[in-house]
Amino acid sequence: MLFFENTSLRRGKKLLFEQASFIVNPNDKVGVTGANGTGKSSLFALVRDELEEDEGDFSKSNGIVISSVRQETPSVSIPAIDYVLQGDKELIELQKQLETAETDNQGTAIGELHQKLADIDAYTARSRAGALMHGLGFSAEQETLPVNSFSGGWRMRLNLAQALMCRSNLLLLDEPTNHLDLEAVIWLEKWLKSYQGAIMLISHDRDFLDRVVNRIAHIEQQGIKLYSGNYSDFEIQRAEQLAQQQSQYERQQKEIAHMQSFVTRFKAKATKAKQAQSRIKALERMELIAPAHVDSPFNFQFPELGHVPAPLLQLKEASAGYSTENGHVIILEQIAFSLLPGDRIGLLGKNGAGKSTLIKSLVEEIPLVSGERVAAKTINIGYFAQHQLDQLHPEMSPLQHLHRDYPEKTEQELRNFLGGFDFNGDKALEPVAPFSGGEKARLVLALLVYSKPNVLLLDEPTNHLDLEMRHAMTVAFQNFEGAILLVSHDRHMLKTVCDSLYLLADGKVELFKGDLDDYARWTLEQEKLEQDRLAVSEVANSAAEYTLSRKEQRKLEAERRKQLQPLKTKLKKLEQQMEKLQSRAAELDKLMADSSLYEGSNKQKMLQVTGESQDLKSRLEVLEEDWLLLNEELESFS
Repeated sequence: MLFFENTSLRRGKKLLFEQASFIVNPNDKVGVTGANGTGKSSLFALVRDELEEDEGDFSKSNGIVISSVRQETPSVSIPAIDYVLQGDKELIELQKQLETAETDNQGTAIGELHQKLADIDAYTARSRAGALMHGLGFSAEQETLPVNSFSGGWRMRLNLAQALMCRSNLLLLDEPTNHLDLEAVIWLEKWLKSYQGAIMLISHDRDFLDRVVNRIAHIEQQGIKLYSGNYSDFEIQRAEQLAQQQSQYERQQKEIAHMQSFVTRFKAKATKAKQAQSRIKALERMELIAPAHVDSPFNFQFPELGHVPAPLLQLKEASAGYSTENGHVIILEQIAFSLLPGDRIGLLGKNGAGKSTLIKSLVEEIPLVSGERVAAKTINIGYFAQHQLDQLHPEMSPLQHLHRDYPEKTEQELRNFLGGFDFNGDKALEPVAPFSGGEKARLVLALLVYSKPNVLLLDEPTNHLDLEMRHAMTVAFQNFEGAILLVSHDRHMLKTVCDSLYLLADGKVELFKGDLDDYARWTLEQEKLEQDRLAVSEVANSAAEYTLSRKEQRKLEAERRKQLQPLKTKLKKLEQQMEKLQSRAAELDKLMADSSLYEGSNKQKMLQVTGESQDLKSRLEVLEEDWLLLNEELESFS
């Protein structure tokens, strides 16, 4: 599908990667990882033909259809669902041709176009678009709202829905979870598992990568290396390689030191001069093995707090919401909530359930509708939310931001602290205006840490942050002496930071008795119940509003019979796909039954075989579910 042969890519004078050779196959799910600035997004631009390789060769299979997410959304007034439907370019083109054919009364062309539309499931396109929007958090009412009425984050969700609507065989996703809540991430994860094509995915969410990908393409030291398995498998393999690399490096350094010592001692002696020159040339020729730079660029911790009062923060019989011209809209009511030193609480709940409302009420960004907020006298809240990135002064540097708030501190002391957030050297003196979203988020977090808080209220703190920074944050949170209240779609951070989970639903805040896997299952169950409810409601409304005449019934029956053939064709294709996958699954079972596969020398093959087997089982489950649904639909015609 995608073929890289000794491919090198530069942006300006900077070499991103060179001599990259690998293949992306039709069903590969590839996670693209690497530090910021190594060339992940440029790799995507190369695949989209927006850049050309500088050396080597990059090529694609004929007929490949690529879908990727727009980075900007046009400010248009068309309904949101129509914008999503535009992702299916073939559908839009066929509809235009049909409109022209009907205007010109071209009977034969009209029939052919209707068949083409049936072949691509055009008559279910609007319902499929609605399902995509619903999965990404949009309500039924929002489907008809104009695109330009949505905020930036919601427009990015529309762009994602539009990309998923495209009937592609290669999907490029660059940080797709950045603007999603946990519920939408869980839905997207399930959707991607059932996607019949290749995926290249850039993400800093390790749990999301673990559940979606079966290969990792890691970019570092101007090279791309492929690993089999998910992100956790990659970490184990890379750690082993780095350990081996470090051992080789240390051994080589001893050899170099020994040779250099000989040169130093005997270079001036005529009897040893030739031997010394020989060693000098050997040193020059020797390919130096790079030391294993595994240390994170981030190194920070929260300062010691001393005495921490208990409780730190309470809500008593509180109701929270927002004000309108007609009064108050209550989101949460009868809240009884306390934060004690050492609390590590994660907030769960679908979009609009009140997670941000609760945090804003605790930080007094919005007043309570009723009830009481009680705070300790010595409380010092560290509050992080995405809108705070916009409150940074664009012309000020990281150092100036800190010096403004702490003028009594020395420049060196502040620079040392900023270095722990990778604002080193001139970077600490540059204005923040051109900073990336990740750099701005790191600076806001640095300001928060330096303020010595004893309560952390964190609303999606990981957006735009890479894996190394997320790891550093997790380590720092583990040693924090105060209380933490966290909203995040990063399940790894929720798992490693939080001791308890609270669910916000139906206007209540209650302890969730389960873990994140239980919550994922609960979310999918709620989604199914909602779909069933909507289906029942739609049937009831149809029965109440319409009494079909005999003529209308005959017309409907004829239309249903017309729909039978595409359904049967689709069923046959599904059965062929299932037969092919079952045959391959049987082959893999035989391989895994061979004990030699689990010998140390076959570890790479074992990871590849087991990964493919798991992927096949997931795909078979999806196909079998589709097969059952199709049979049920066919039975409804009998």
